[in-house]
Amino acid sequence: MIKQVLRWLLLGGTLLFLASALRNNWQEIAAIRIDEVGWAILTIATGITVLAHIWAGWVWSWILKEYNRSISSTKLIQVYLKTNIAKYLPGNVGHYIGRIMGAKDLRVDTGAATISVLLEPLLMTAAALIVVILSSQFTLRSDSVVLLIGVILGLIAVLCVVHPLFLNRVIRFVHRLKQKKSKTGNFSSISLSMNRYPLIPLLGELGFLLLRSGGFILTLYAISPINFSQFPLIIGAFSFAWLLGLVIPGAPGGLGVFETTAIALLQNFFPTALIIAASGLYRLISILAETAAACLAWLDERLF
Repeated sequence: MIKQVLRWLLLGGTLLFLASALRNNWQEIAAIRIDEVGWAILTIATGITVLAHIWAGWVWSWILKEYNRSISSTKLIQVYLKTNIAKYLPGNVGHYIGRIMGAKDLRVDTGAATISVLLEPLLMTAAALIVVILSSQFTLRSDSVVLLIGVILGLIAVLCVVHPLFLNRVIRFVHRLKQKKSKTGNFSSISLSMNRYPLIPLLGELGFLLLRSGGFILTLYAISPINFSQFPLIIGAFSFAWLLGLVIPGAPGGLGVFETTAIALLQNFFPTALIIAASGLYRLISILAETAAACLAWLDERLF
């Protein structure tokens, strides 16, 4: 009961913030015009976002192939893309369940399939934290030794958490939470553990974040010119907003949470109307890209 109340409070607060921002900046938002070059840039941003999801599916296949090297990466990417759109369903676990079932259909054992869908968001979270920590070195505009030490310690902490010694405990904890939420049987007997440091998948998730950030930067640029020096700020803010959308419960696909956080972080550096418009546009681009990627996977599965 308390969880439901907290979720509704979170949703209500998010919607209230967005509604207030729209009301206060509506005239400036309505005055924004996108020319032909801008639409071309938005098209490129959509293509990059599609590529980011394909890349994420490939990274997921790396995790699974650690346990079953004979399985086709193409088939796993198809499963990933087809189930990705399900993250917008209530509960925010439909895509994980779909991937477990899809991997099992490809003769991946239940333990490997389960650990892959638990490990992927954890590595994404670690990658987002690494990007945020690194970008802070450029955005805080300080040469302080204390800041540098803080950045180094932050990176060490994140890299240590991803070590199997700690990560295996986190995986089991997240598994218990998702098992209660999904109510899809008892997997308590499954051995959920990693045997070596997931360096390559972690680097892959960093690539995913950079591709997604690139799509958001292009969306901003399609509306208004931005300076190259502002890229670290935008990448860091985007990664943190995307991270909160990933981890905060009650927001399927990060709907509302991402937009609210992006506006709050960037409104002091860019016109608020620009950030609102760019956040809304990028949400549309993301949904379009996820739908297009799912359709491409479906066609590839049937035609080739």
